[in-house]
Amino acid sequence: MYGDCHSGTPLSFELDYTTHGVAPSSHPMLSLGWVDGTRSSFIERAVATAKHSDVTVVYANDFETENFDRTSLLLPGDQNELIQAVAKANPNTVVVLNTGGPVLMPWLGEVKSVVEAWYPGQDDGNAIAAILFGDVDPSGHLPVTFPQSSEQMPTSTKEQYPGVDNQVSYSEGLDVGYRWYDSRNVKPLFPFGYGLSYTTFKYSNLKINTSKFSLGQVFVTVDVTNTGKRVGAAVPQLYIGDPQDASEPPRQLKGYEKILLNPGETKAVSFQLNARAFSIWNVKSNNWTVVYGTYTLMIGSSSENIALAGKVGITSGFKSNAALEWNPLN
Repeated sequence: MYGDCHSGTPLSFELDYTTHGVAPSSHPMLSLGWVDGTRSSFIERAVATAKHSDVTVVYANDFETENFDRTSLLLPGDQNELIQAVAKANPNTVVVLNTGGPVLMPWLGEVKSVVEAWYPGQDDGNAIAAILFGDVDPSGHLPVTFPQSSEQMPTSTKEQYPGVDNQVSYSEGLDVGYRWYDSRNVKPLFPFGYGLSYTTFKYSNLKINTSKFSLGQVFVTVDVTNTGKRVGAAVPQLYIGDPQDASEPPRQLKGYEKILLNPGETKAVSFQLNARAFSIWNVKSNNWTVVYGTYTLMIGSSSENIALAGKVGITSGFKSNAALEWNPLN
């Protein structure tokens, strides 16, 4: 339905909607919206505003629900074109993403910064304003990997994503998510665990304690220093690289901590690892098994940015029975 309607003028309409003849599996939906009837487009108006602004903030979003899968990692509609046009008009452009997963960013090199807000809820505006105005230090880290392109994704075939004839092939094996990128030495757009801050941090003095080795416990400590000029929260992440005989991905997250630091302050962060952290799933025995050998313990701010690393040898003196106490298939 098309027509002119001035502000404050009621408009009556009738909508007939039926799902007759539609398969239930298709999840039919109905959306109701409106389009501004002015001559200039939304993008043209946004560009005109951006040219006369000190800073522009562009909100972009994706629509997701349990009823259907995304068919692409591109932002829907003309949002990419909007961002590129605004960024060209004003170099001080910030993009805020209200999305539930990774998106492609063909305009990344043209904007000053990007804030991944996810779906923060009804206080979204206040939360983002606090970040943009610097009242709060952003300290979140990505729980997923953002690829550079659709072809770079682990699920790059149609059979894997979005599927063929409502069937999806999970053929990546152990290399799920960031493990796939690491195992193939592929550099994504943003790695798993990535996150920026208004301050900077330094990791130092990595220590590995095996005093309770016979109890199946290994302790890891690292010093974290705020090397910037304002209060901020760091998120040191502990990854483990298994022995080659384990045939596991190069590194896997085993722990992380969030720590608030004043400028110049240093705090020690501790991790406790048990036998499960050094275990793999043994298909033959249908249980968790510790593979004896040399493990690499890595500390970093993301799966890609490893700052410190140390070695620990797991031998027959290590109490590995704790790894066998939980069997999800029993």
